[in-house]
Amino acid sequence: MSVREINFDGIVGPSHNYAGLSLGNLASARNAGAVAHPRAAALQGLEKMRGNIHLGLAQGIFLPQWRPDVAWLTKLGTDVGDADPHIRAAAMSASSMWAANAATVSPASDTADGRTHLTVANLVTMPHRSHEWPQTLAQLRIAFSDTRAFAVHDPIPAPFGDEGAANHMRLAERHDQPGVEVFVYGRSGGAFPARQHREASKAVARIHGLDPARTLFVEQSEAAIAAGAFHNDVVAVANERVLFTHEQAFADKDAFYADLRAALPCVEIVEVPASAVSLADAIKSYLFNAQLVTLSDGGMALILPTEARDTPAVWTWLEQMIAGNGPIRRVVPVDVRQSMANGGGPACLRLRVVADPVDIDPRFLVDEAQLDNIARIVSQYWPESIAPQDLSDTRLIARIEQSWLTLVDHLQLSGDLSP
Repeated sequence: MSVREINFDGIVGPSHNYAGLSLGNLASARNAGAVAHPRAAALQGLEKMRGNIHLGLAQGIFLPQWRPDVAWLTKLGTDVGDADPHIRAAAMSASSMWAANAATVSPASDTADGRTHLTVANLVTMPHRSHEWPQTLAQLRIAFSDTRAFAVHDPIPAPFGDEGAANHMRLAERHDQPGVEVFVYGRSGGAFPARQHREASKAVARIHGLDPARTLFVEQSEAAIAAGAFHNDVVAVANERVLFTHEQAFADKDAFYADLRAALPCVEIVEVPASAVSLADAIKSYLFNAQLVTLSDGGMALILPTEARDTPAVWTWLEQMIAGNGPIRRVVPVDVRQSMANGGGPACLRLRVVADPVDIDPRFLVDEAQLDNIARIVSQYWPESIAPQDLSDTRLIARIEQSWLTLVDHLQLSGDLSP
């Protein structure tokens, strides 16, 4: 094998529900209180992974987390039965499915010690996500346990909020070549919090041993955050030499573009003008929360939610882009509507790791046959539907716990991961 980009998708957990816990995430707020469908959500995610494999991409997985998070509730002096509804919902959250928030990753070609570095995100800004990192870290330490190839780091300490790869981009001539790493932070988002702190980004860069000359710290625009772009990956995405971005994504785009071109002269910037696609349409459709990937023929494809096809201004612009002579030659709509309804598109569901697959624990890498087996477990065990008022139902909780145990046992990880 050789070094390549691997997409690690989070399997949607059996407690997937719409409690509206994420301030600033417009889709999450809009669907708060609706009935969620965990089984359909997980199957949609698995189908997206299958599509990636058909495109010739390498595919990995992260497991759902044990829910409810009893240890977290205990630290708060309560339990599932007695917790206030919003605390119970936070303890039941399946938001670890959005693997883009699991960690920040710097490939070996960028780091001082020649190892791939991963720093687990602390997610301290949102209570329902702040307790994810211990279980995420446990999976990272298993999947990337070869210390000759990987260094896995504890989270950046509070109060410096770090939300992982959703606010980090890497550009390079090729995945296996030294790149430029771009950390995007926020200062203000109007009524909504800016979740990525500059000091957290700077700390990750130092811990990963990045070259300061090839590391950029860029401020996200207040307008983007206020419009509902709670992470940078809602308004920009990068792949190899291409940056695909909305015109209003960054506070000072001209300075950023100039710095990026100086650090990586081969960069191609594909900017979508606000006159063609408004911030509102970009965020509603999750045009930029897409997987921009390199195919086996060297061309690039944009794997995006079907909501982009359903938004006229967005689809018109995409059709014009594909008809041109730009670097993005193909668009691939995928149905992840259950995830989208809670505010996470195709890019949210995956963490990109550039590495040699032989160095990774094979239990975290999948092919179509393995996806078939996981899909059978999901179809049999995942709840069909969950309403917010169901979260205190002991029968539902027992089913969620049994679903997790069945999947972990199937993947032969029960000896390594404990509730």
